[in-house]
Amino acid sequence: MPTFAHFNFNVLNLEKSLAFYKEALGLEPCRGIDAPDGAFKIVYLTDGKTPFLLELTWLRDRTAPYNLGDEEFHLALTAEDYDALHARHAAMGCICFENPTMGIYFIKDPDGYWIEILPPRAEP
Repeated sequence: MPTFAHFNFNVLNLEKSLAFYKEALGLEPCRGIDAPDGAFKIVYLTDGKTPFLLELTWLRDRTAPYNLGDEEFHLALTAEDYDALHARHAAMGCICFENPTMGIYFIKDPDGYWIEILPPRAEP
């Protein structure tokens, strides 16, 4: 059976996105692909703990924001120190939705993608 490898977000400003993912989530580039003609760049980000990667794709000719629909899809990460990460995200001003009853919140990246932050617990 196949296993998960990566998930892609297309971004308008690769450097801004790389800075956000490093500051907000500690994700670091682990490899990349540059088109020979400069038409695109792909950077894979890692958490350094799991094999799952976040792929950021920048397209040279793209200038309009991406249509993200109704923000119904998202990436989710579990935080070992949920309270400290929440405080960091609050200071960054990137929290876009909180559900204290469920014990979760969401942050928004520079392109408007939502990322769910979960406390450590058994996943379904």
